[in-house]
Amino acid sequence: MARTPQGFPRPARLTRPSEFRRVFAHPRRSSDRYLTVLAAPNDLGHPRLGLAISRKVSPRAVERNRIKRLIRERFRHLQAELGNLDFVVIGRHGLTQLPAAQLNEILERHWKRLSRQSGNAS
Repeated sequence: MARTPQGFPRPARLTRPSEFRRVFAHPRRSSDRYLTVLAAPNDLGHPRLGLAISRKVSPRAVERNRIKRLIRERFRHLQAELGNLDFVVIGRHGLTQLPAAQLNEILERHWKRLSRQSGNAS
């Protein structure tokens, strides 16, 4: 049986400090108690994701990594709807207490709001 690619490939990631700086310089912003999501247009034809989940979110690496996995997975499922934007997701204290389903709803709401604001939805 042939497998379809299901990963989070390098072209879908923000990897360089300069890419993060560009998003931080002139972002569109969406926030709530658990997350701040920043977005900036790109010219690549697809969305990209960067994560900033610090020890302030949780001192335990296992919990931070779980949050990052959930965010990447939700991004992977929604990226076709997000337009040509670079997103940076910044976690806040208490984020690790959210159930996965609630985190998914919050992320989808932020990403779609920012995509609409940018007039950049696919």
